[in-house]
Amino acid sequence: MNLRQLSQFVTLAETGNFHRAAERLHMAQPPLSVSIRKLEEELGSALFARTRTGVALTPAGQAMLDDARRTLLHAQQCRQAVLDTREGTGGRLRLGIIGSATYALLPRLIPSLRARYPQITLELSEATSSEILEGLVSRRFDAGLLRFPLLDASGFDLTPLDRDDFVLAVAETSPLARREAIALHEAAHEPFIMYPRSKVPGLLALAMMRCQFSGFAPQVAQEAAQVQTIMSLVASGLGVGLVAGVARQVVPRGVKCLRLTDNPPGFHVSIALARLAGNTSRVVQRFAEHALECAGAPHVEGGGGGGPG
Repeated sequence: MNLRQLSQFVTLAETGNFHRAAERLHMAQPPLSVSIRKLEEELGSALFARTRTGVALTPAGQAMLDDARRTLLHAQQCRQAVLDTREGTGGRLRLGIIGSATYALLPRLIPSLRARYPQITLELSEATSSEILEGLVSRRFDAGLLRFPLLDASGFDLTPLDRDDFVLAVAETSPLARREAIALHEAAHEPFIMYPRSKVPGLLALAMMRCQFSGFAPQVAQEAAQVQTIMSLVASGLGVGLVAGVARQVVPRGVKCLRLTDNPPGFHVSIALARLAGNTSRVVQRFAEHALECAGAPHVEGGGGGGPG
């Protein structure tokens, strides 16, 4: 039994006549009769009963018809899935994301992607930037949205999708909360909630460098990898924290974010789309093009060393 025979069987069942079925299938009638007879012999049961005007399904043929139609439909879906994947308009895309990508970037990106490429299935997994890079190398992820710049971007193509700056999260009970903006060096005496080196080394490097640009090394009171945890610790009065400005969209009760007035020229914290260098997947390429268009950011070639991140 093969798909050609199933197609012939369904067509004959729908037309009820060998001549009309042969015309619809664009073949001669004798080969169609031979093919149906071989199918019946293989199954060990007659599928059609011959009548004066044509053929009618036997109980065995009737029992087979729905499954035959479903099989042909699934075969067509398989063909279409391969075509969509080859063209990059469909298929599965496993995307690693940092938590802060969910604040503003993903809510803009995902609805437009679904509208444009409804056949692309996104599988989202929250991870740190380091875990995303490891996932790309191990092929667990096809692409990732991570914090940029990176300490080492060797072997990856990076497309920055936004540009952000650190803000200083302080407790609303702190005297600093009376202000809307601050030069970071004015908070040098405060204990800091800082990122752990073991989990987010790039973001730690960025935060430490930002303090160094303001002329001090921070006193680290606590460590936390997630922005939400840092905010909670700040609200508890354990210290202040440097977080990306986009985190102002999810500031919890008891925390205020202050704009920094002494940002060094050219120093930014961004989110970038990361891929393995040389990745030729059309689905990933389509996603990268759409993400870049949605973000309205310039493309930056990767594959070499980057800054800290």
